[in-house]
Amino acid sequence: LYNGFLAAGLAWGVVLGHSVEGFHVRLFFAACVLVAGLYGAVTTGKRAILFMQAVPAAAALALLIIGRV
Repeated sequence: LYNGFLAAGLAWGVVLGHSVEGFHVRLFFAACVLVAGLYGAVTTGKRAILFMQAVPAAAALALLIIGRV
């Protein structure tokens, strides 16, 4: 359910388009995905979560920021 809310937030950011608000929404929800991945990897001890959720979220954040500059 949590990941569904994160996906809905990212979709909301996409719907907002290239506006400043859209960028901030995408940035916030991508950061939430990253935090969730890091938290999941630490609390469960499963490194797979790190590579399946946190690393792609970090890449998405980096691309969002690079694309905005």
